[in-house]
Amino acid sequence: MDIFLKNRSILIIILASCIFCGCGYTARSVLPADERTIYVSNFINEITVTQEVSDSKVYYPYKPGMEVDITRRVIDRFIFDGNYQIKSDKNAYFILKGQLVNFKREPLRYDADNTVLEYRLSVVVDIELYKREDGSLVWRENHFAGESTYRTTGASSQTENTALRAAIEDLARRMVERTVENW
Repeated sequence: MDIFLKNRSILIIILASCIFCGCGYTARSVLPADERTIYVSNFINEITVTQEVSDSKVYYPYKPGMEVDITRRVIDRFIFDGNYQIKSDKNAYFILKGQLVNFKREPLRYDADNTVLEYRLSVVVDIELYKREDGSLVWRENHFAGESTYRTTGASSQTENTALRAAIEDLARRMVERTVENW
């Protein structure tokens, strides 16, 4: 009986240690503090708005100023995340550069009359992260996208502008995650 109680006590102590100590996982950056600064360069619009409409590009939904909204949301997301401090281009350890290369609106669902009920918006950018000191490329992602879907009718319908804000927010979140989790 003493052995059973003794083993039971040890088992309880081990289980309590595991529960209260946790697994030690964190999403915080492991970089030194002086390397956790970043400058987000203004995104550049590389979309040709005068391009001809074709079978593959039936609708060209570019909204003026999208690159400004992307830059602003990426900076806001870095501030919210807290792993990197936003600094000027002369004081940051890293520089993030990006180009807006595509914006797509694709139909997802139709009704019986062939009217579109749901769309997917995709905001596509090419991004690069550099070390400011020597200009060396840390990583590059081409055709990096943020997406959202929206319905055009019914109780859960949204405007395209609301869906666009959600797609840009998704893009910003994914870009910050890509930067933080690279290490």
